[in-house]
Amino acid sequence: MTPEERTRYRSQLLKRPVGSSLPEVLDQVFCADLIEMAPQLPRAFVDLLILDPPYNLTKKFGSQTFRSRSLEEYRVCFSEWLRLLLPLLKPNASVYVCGDWAIGGVLQSILSEHWIVRNRITWERETGKGASRNWKNSSEDIWFCTVSEDYFFDVNAVKLKRRVIAPYRDDGKPKDWTESEDGKFRLTHPSNLWTDLTVPFWSMPENTDHPTQKPEKLLAKLLLASSQPDAVVLDPFLGSGTTAVVARKLGRHFVGIEREEEYACLALKRLEYAKANPAIQGFQRGVFWERNSLPAQSL
Repeated sequence: MTPEERTRYRSQLLKRPVGSSLPEVLDQVFCADLIEMAPQLPRAFVDLLILDPPYNLTKKFGSQTFRSRSLEEYRVCFSEWLRLLLPLLKPNASVYVCGDWAIGGVLQSILSEHWIVRNRITWERETGKGASRNWKNSSEDIWFCTVSEDYFFDVNAVKLKRRVIAPYRDDGKPKDWTESEDGKFRLTHPSNLWTDLTVPFWSMPENTDHPTQKPEKLLAKLLLASSQPDAVVLDPFLGSGTTAVVARKLGRHFVGIEREEEYACLALKRLEYAKANPAIQGFQRGVFWERNSLPAQSL
C-alpha cells in the first residue's frame, strides 16, 4: 500500500460496532482484539465460523509476535477464544478450524467438548522448509465441526473437476466423464485430502505480505460447502482479509476481526478490488478445477 492508501483505509477501520444490532456489524472489518470485540457482537448471528488462529509457533505478525508455549498453555488460550465465540453461533452453524499436526490432538479434544467434529481435512501446502532429520512439513489441517445435527452442506457446489487419464467408454460413449474442447474431465466428490491448492505467491493478484495467508480457493470451498447466499460468515482472526474477500465474491455477508492495523487495511484494499474482480483462481464455470488443469484461455 502507498502511504496515501494506508491513511485512507485506516480512517475506514472500525474499532467497535456503531450499534448493537446486526446491520451495524455486517460486512465490516474491525481493527480490534477478539477478547475485547466478541462481547460487543450480537448473540447467535453467525452461520459459519472460520477460525484460523495463530498456531503454536513463534511467529511475527506485523508489529506483534505470537510465541510458542506448552500444549497445556495453548489449550488454555484456545479455550478462551472458544468461550467468547460460542454464544455468537446459530444453533445450525458450521465451524472450520485451521491448525497444524503439532496441535491436532489439542484441537480435537477441545472441539469435541463443544461441537460435533465431523471430519479433518488435510491440505497440501506445497511449500515449507526442508529438514535434514525429519520429514518436510508441507500440509495443514482444517477441522470441520457443526453445532448440532441440523446443518447445511452442499456437496454439489464443491465437486472437483479432474482430468481423465485413462478414459473408459461404454458402447463408444464416455462413461462417468465428459469430453469437450477443454479435454476429458470428470466431476468427483470432494474428499478430505486436498492437493489442488496453491499458496499465494508474489505473482498472484491475491498475494500479500501476511506470513500465513490462506488461498482464496481454499476459503471458497469452505464457504460454498457450508453456507448459503446471504449467510453470515465470521472470521475473528481475519489477517489480510481472505475470508471477507471470498465472502464478498460469493455473495455472503462477513464480519472480520483483525488486531493488526496493517493487515486490516490490506483487507479493506482487497475488498475494494473484489467489487471489480470477483474471480477466484482455480474456481471457474461453477466448479473447482484440479491444479494446473484449467485451460489457459479460461484463466
